[in-house]
Amino acid sequence: MSIASIVAEGASSFGIDLEEEALSRLETYASCLLEWNERMNLTAITRPEEVAVKHFVDSIALLSVVDIPKGGRMVDIGTGAGFPGVPILIARPDIRLTLLDSLNKRLIFLKELLGQLGLTAQLQHGRAEEGGKKPEFREQFDLATSRAVANLRLLAEYCLPYVKVGGIFAAMKGPDVESERKEAENAIRLLGGKVVSVHPFSLPDGSGRTIVVIQKEKKTPDAYPRHGSQISKKPL
Repeated sequence: MSIASIVAEGASSFGIDLEEEALSRLETYASCLLEWNERMNLTAITRPEEVAVKHFVDSIALLSVVDIPKGGRMVDIGTGAGFPGVPILIARPDIRLTLLDSLNKRLIFLKELLGQLGLTAQLQHGRAEEGGKKPEFREQFDLATSRAVANLRLLAEYCLPYVKVGGIFAAMKGPDVESERKEAENAIRLLGGKVVSVHPFSLPDGSGRTIVVIQKEKKTPDAYPRHGSQISKKPL
């Protein structure tokens, strides 16, 4: 099966129908990703079929859980090679996307990728906790998301400062999140959020995933986010 057919089938299983242009762009994305991956470490997943499932379908599945308003602002924190932000932008080109990463070489790749795709996004170099303090980013987004591997207690402090009151932070996690979610309850509440739903699902290859949806109910106190070393050494 081609990448396009794998993604189309996988997305359809989540109730998402992708247009031909989107599927063509995902084919281009895979080619660009694997070509650049030979020069820099962007992904450990190198088989096209696995890219289709574990990167593209996994990213797009977020749209089955979160309703992003038309023209809404989304920030992908620690985007790496563009996941989940760029596949979501391909599916929803109306979204105003910001891709944030601490490694500039990844943003160089993303600039080239977006050019090949004919899409536009804001590329922001910096650490998550620094961006969360900047007025142009703090509490400016309808949706913040991260597919990072950090514990939810830490992710909440990195991501919730970006979300406007009434907006959503969607944490994309592995299959076992319940204990992590309970540990993060105090941090989420302190930062102005509340867990409103937890969505376990399986990818077409059978691997388990979970999306934790956190709504921003009130402003994040000015003291947060703290310095990165404090976040990791003394989680909320």
